[in-house]
Amino acid sequence: MKPHPANRQFRVAGETGVWLTSMGLALGLMMVLGLLLLISYNGIRSFWPKPVVEIEISPSSPAAVRGQTQLGGIVVRTRDRMIPQPDGREAEREWHLQIGNKDVYGMGFRYVPIRDILAKRFPLEAMVIERMEYGNAIGIPLAIVRPGGQRIGAEDPAFDDTLSLELERVKALRKTLRTVEKIQIGRINHELKRLARDSDLSDEELRRREADLRERHRELAARALELRAQLDRGELVYRLFTGEERSISLGQLVKVHFPNRMSFAQKTWLFAQNLFDFLTDEPREANTEGGIFPAIFGTFVMTVLMSIAVMPFGVLAAIYLREYARQTLLTRAVRISVNNLAGVPSIVFGVFGLGFFVYLAGGTIDRLFYSSALPTPTFGTGGILWASLTLALMTVPVVIVATEEALAAVPRGTREGSLALGASKWQTIYRVVLPAAAPGIMTGLVLAMARGAGEVAPLMLVGVVKLAPTLPIDGIFPFIHLDRKFMHLGFHIYDLGFQSPDSDAARPMVFGTTLFLIALVIILNLGAIIIRERLRRKYATGAF
Repeated sequence: MKPHPANRQFRVAGETGVWLTSMGLALGLMMVLGLLLLISYNGIRSFWPKPVVEIEISPSSPAAVRGQTQLGGIVVRTRDRMIPQPDGREAEREWHLQIGNKDVYGMGFRYVPIRDILAKRFPLEAMVIERMEYGNAIGIPLAIVRPGGQRIGAEDPAFDDTLSLELERVKALRKTLRTVEKIQIGRINHELKRLARDSDLSDEELRRREADLRERHRELAARALELRAQLDRGELVYRLFTGEERSISLGQLVKVHFPNRMSFAQKTWLFAQNLFDFLTDEPREANTEGGIFPAIFGTFVMTVLMSIAVMPFGVLAAIYLREYARQTLLTRAVRISVNNLAGVPSIVFGVFGLGFFVYLAGGTIDRLFYSSALPTPTFGTGGILWASLTLALMTVPVVIVATEEALAAVPRGTREGSLALGASKWQTIYRVVLPAAAPGIMTGLVLAMARGAGEVAPLMLVGVVKLAPTLPIDGIFPFIHLDRKFMHLGFHIYDLGFQSPDSDAARPMVFGTTLFLIALVIILNLGAIIIRERLRRKYATGAF
């Protein structure tokens, strides 16, 4: 039986291939969008204040804490029990409950079988305390003891206002303490290191300046001790849902809220505060609490430095290969090698960067310019400069290939017209070819930034750390410190997901950090894309 003429024409025209490729594109887009939605949902919901539930459980429940049947906390999620049920029974449902108070219970989370819950309620007086250490504390407030010894009970109408005032006082003290310890004492430490390397001063002048700096250091250290003593004054007394009474120093408080009595507008405002604090604060508690600002800043600075390093080398190499080099066997071998470099595993570049940049180049710089600081390395150890150069080396093949294609796309007549008017070859390349190829070159930069910003493996060898005490750019001369180690969002995600001592507490941080890593990459790429589109419109009569 012969196929229908319409079906034969359908196959001959290639419509089957069109449908298959479009289906593949649709599936790919659905997978990408699904992943982005999953990350966005879990990342954003971690900042929304959730209600506190107080439950009564069966005395025989494995979730009982110290034999107590009263338990309270925040329901993080509901899931089927991971342990299979015997006799083919249906999987048991359980709550993942954040009970907080890790310093009391030894753990901040518990799984509670739903069938063991006898009663539940949402007390309006339930309080969630964000602390500097040991995660959140959850309980019922009893009183606040001010630094002067005045005790104000939770039933007093002035309790909420007093608590807000004390939180503001603690916040101001902590800010002042950070200024003294991180900025003022840090500047003195930097001056002491600089003096140790300064060979132009006489011994007497060196000793005098060092004595002055150490005296100022002692004064500031005494000031820091005084501020810490002020932070330790006063306490907040609260009762756990298991009945125990606890107290916490006011200096340990970060934020306090009562989620069960908050309106939607209040929750929205707290959500915005939590989001802002996450973006601007430093991490604490093994990176499971606090914010990710040092990681965002380190990722941004490293990506910018990488882009500055990769563009000149990539563009110049592409210009030579396309415009000047003869198309011989050697040139073809170089071009094939460049293409193959794009497929080399990133960890290989990390090993090369460690050996060449850190040990060879950095060690040489230390011996020539920082010999007085040896054996402590300055540039002979991992830092943001070596990390940026390593990633630039890894992404330079992408820029070379994209630039070559952009140069090849410039019409031959454009070059000939410029040469006919008396321009030299370099003038033609610089003033005619490069502007016309600029959009394609920017495409290469976008691809390089997208790959470099998300790489983690090579950075683990050449400068990234779990927690960086200082930023690579600050207010201390010379302001840009390329020898410093730095934090990176990608490594921060790895550390939270696989190295964290408390995986339950790190779970929301993983999704939040992943969300902002994607957002940072998108922002950087959008900036490059906007520049590319402006160049495309400006030189619309060129290659495009």
